[in-house]
This record gives sequence, C-alpha cells and structure tokens, in this order.
Amino acid sequence: MKLIPIQDGYRLLRKPLMTIRRYFSKHVDGAVGSLQTKTSPSAVERCLGQPSPYTHTHLLKPGEITPGISQDEYRDRRNQLMAAINRSVSGRSSNHVVVVLSSGTMYMADDVPYPFRQNSNFLYLCGFQEPDSVLVLENIHGRDLPEHKSTLFVRNRDPDRELWDGPRSGIDGALEYIGVDEAYPVGALSEALHKYSLRDNLVVWYDFFRTTGVHDAFHQDVLSHLIIPCRSKGSMINIIEQTMHSIRVMKSAAECRLMRKSVSIASQAFAEVMKFSRPGINESTLYAKMDFECRIRDAEFLAYPPVVAGGDRANTLHYIANNQLIHDGEMVLMDAGCEYHGYASDITRTWPVNGKFSDAQAELYGAVLDVQEACIDRCNIGVTLDQIYSFMLTELGKRLQHLGIVSPKLSSIELYKAATRYCPHHIGHYLGMDVHDTPRVSRSDQLQPGMIVTIEPGLYIPVTDLSAPAKYRGIGIRIEDNILITDEEPQNLSQECPKKMGEIEAIMGTL
Repeated sequence: MKLIPIQDGYRLLRKPLMTIRRYFSKHVDGAVGSLQTKTSPSAVERCLGQPSPYTHTHLLKPGEITPGISQDEYRDRRNQLMAAINRSVSGRSSNHVVVVLSSGTMYMADDVPYPFRQNSNFLYLCGFQEPDSVLVLENIHGRDLPEHKSTLFVRNRDPDRELWDGPRSGIDGALEYIGVDEAYPVGALSEALHKYSLRDNLVVWYDFFRTTGVHDAFHQDVLSHLIIPCRSKGSMINIIEQTMHSIRVMKSAAECRLMRKSVSIASQAFAEVMKFSRPGINESTLYAKMDFECRIRDAEFLAYPPVVAGGDRANTLHYIANNQLIHDGEMVLMDAGCEYHGYASDITRTWPVNGKFSDAQAELYGAVLDVQEACIDRCNIGVTLDQIYSFMLTELGKRLQHLGIVSPKLSSIELYKAATRYCPHHIGHYLGMDVHDTPRVSRSDQLQPGMIVTIEPGLYIPVTDLSAPAKYRGIGIRIEDNILITDEEPQNLSQECPKKMGEIEAIMGTL
C-alpha cells in the first residue's frame, strides 16, 4: 500500500473533507486497487451494472449476458452486422467504423429518473444494460470482414455515484463479462472519434438522423468529432438502421423462446383481467390489474402504455387516458403487452364488462374474429403483410354489407374504401425487442421463418356514426394475436389468451 508522506499528512489535516477524499482517490485508491487486482476475484464475480450469473442465478445461466442470450450469440450478431456491411459494399476495401449509442437516463423531475430502458440496437449487439455507453465496431487492417474489433466506451467505476445509483460494470466488467475486444472510459470518446475521422478511405456507419432513444450528448459528440469532419473530407457516411432492422427481424431460437414467454405472460394476465372485470369498474383499475399480473409472472414492466377503453372510447385507436368508468352493457377494449428480458408482447382483446355478449356485440365480434382467424391462416412464407392487409379489407367489407352497416350495392372499390373507414389501421406489424419492431423493414417484404408479426383487424363504429344501425353505434372491437412464421403452419403464440366468445363468457362466469 502506498504511504502518505508525513508533510502531506500535516497539510491534509488543515484541508476540508472533500479535499482529503480527492487526495486519497488520486494518490492512494489507485495503488490499493492495483494491489487488489492480483488477489481479488474476476470482474464477473462481483456486482455489475446489470444482472449476471454470479448475482442472479435465478435469471441467468453461465455464459449468458442477458437472460436466455449467450455471449456467443451477441458476438455472432456483431459478426452478422459486419458481414452485411461487407456485402453492401461488394467487398471493396475500406476502413469501416460503426458507432451505436446507448440510451441516456431520462428524468421526470430533478433527481427523479424514469425507469431506464436500453436502446434496442445497442442492446441487440452487445447486451450491455448501462446508460452512457457507446459501442464501436471497426474492421481490422489486413483482415477481411466480418472479422472486426469491438470496443465499448463505458462509465468508470465511481464509489460516490455507486453509493446512490448502484454498481457499475466499469472497464474490467465490460471486457470480461460483455466480451468485447477493448473497453475505455466514456470520457475518452471524443478523442477516439477524432482519431477515427483522420483515417483514409473511411466509411462511417451511424444513424445521424435518428435521435429518439439515444444519448443526446453523445449524439452531439459523434456529429462534432466524426460526422462533420468526415463530411468535410468527403468520406462516405451510411445509415445503419436499415441493416440492423433486416437482421433483427429474423429471430433466433433463443429469441423465440423469450418471445414465447413474453406472450404467454401477457396471455395469462389477460385472462385474470377478464375475471376481474365488472360493471362500474374504472379503466385504471384494469390497467393496474394487467400490470400486476404481468409483473408477478416475471415481466419487467408493460411494453407500452396500454389502451383500456370502455364503450365508445374504444373508437379512439390510441386512447390511453384510462380514467373512465365502464358501465353495464359496455365492452372494454384492452391493447396491452409486457416486456420480458428485452422482448415485447402485444395483444388486444375486447369483451363485455358484464361478462355476457349482447346480440349486437356478438354479431360485430364474430365478424372481426372470423376475419382475424382467416388472416392468421395466411401468415405463410412468401406472403406479405400488405397482401394480408388487402385481404382483411376485402373480408371486412363483405361483413359490413352482411351486417347492414354499408350498402350492398357498393362496387368492390367502394366497398374497399368503406372498409378502411371502419378499420383505419393496417393488419399488423413486426414484433420483437420493440412493440412496433424493425419499422425499416417494409410490410411489402415477404414473410420468412423466424419473423413474428401481429394480426389485428378491427371494426370501429363511433356513437356519432348515424349511417350505421343504432344497435352497433358506440362499439369498437379489435382482436390481436402474435404470430410466429415457421417452415410449416403459422404459430399463434398468444393462443392461450381467451378470444372465442364462449371462452370469454366461461372465464367470466356468465356462461
């Protein structure tokens, strides 16, 4: 251990406490730390800034960085990205630098943070769950892609801050646990970006247009020290999001297991919410019940603010006020899902709050359910979501005519337009780490094994629609399931969530 010179000791006695602490941090702590590393356990055998197999044996197995995803799979994802980059430039020799930012901590008030959620692209590539971090991937001189070097810039360990905010992984934790090639303090980022900008024949990959969900200060750092200098010298700058989304949309076996669990949790929670429903209940109470049932089944939180819409409020597609009473005879539309170790579910069910479908409710509900099941049957390899959407509108139009909501004399084109009036949204979207996952992947792309999509037709007839029969006014119905595309038939991951009218009435005790 380093000793304090006696003259320094006398001088420190006359200094404020903070000055003494800074002295020890500068002159003593480093020496003690270096001494401890020779005999102390490895970085992964201490508390890090995220769960690990050492601290959370109930969540992670040895070799996993996040629950269910191994260090090897994260490394494979980075290789997959660099291979895609290589294909995009047809193997031309260049210096490639990929920069991906973490999220920053967001605050609802002074010193009151929102729950932290990591940027999905950053999390997908390395599994590091701390804020204020940056991942850089670069090709290695003299070697061909996808071989590359991975570097994490992370927060230093800081006993003062860790006292308040919890442990940090630090440089040693990032190297040993995450398995990147190099790690540096995030304070060294600006200098590193400047050095990258000086390289010849440089191709930068960075989402410079996208600022949502990334660290604001680091984004400005990248613009100032990398993007602007590279533009001025004529270097190529490419967006990475399209490539990332084309990789993320295809789920691995490990991801499918996590998705199954996320959807199963939400499905079971829906059944409990249905049982809990009763006339006069507040929408906020059903919201709370859904949140509770998901969390006690090990979900971290709800995947998005849920829609809990009673009566005519179901005709407001993104209604999230969730603060009204649901009266006897009304239906409740709930659109909700949970996040389980980074993977989201997204289910919608509509049911009568008193547990018994009226004739008019049953007629509309049956029409939507028939169309939804027919759309699920079409979730096959080579089909597109746009094609299923077109089919949905055609089938909804037929049922609108059958129910007397629109004229039977409409032409096919007029009927198609009428269907868009009563169902103004698409048939579905991709699902994964985000609820509206991989939006850069077009709905005109063909479905492939490993993709997960939502199928969610609806009919919405506001109380103000005087052209519709009076018995249907004020009813809004949507039914949404989560579908895994396979080599064979589509798999409905949310199949255990009740949706047939008999199932719902039985679970609510009115059948």
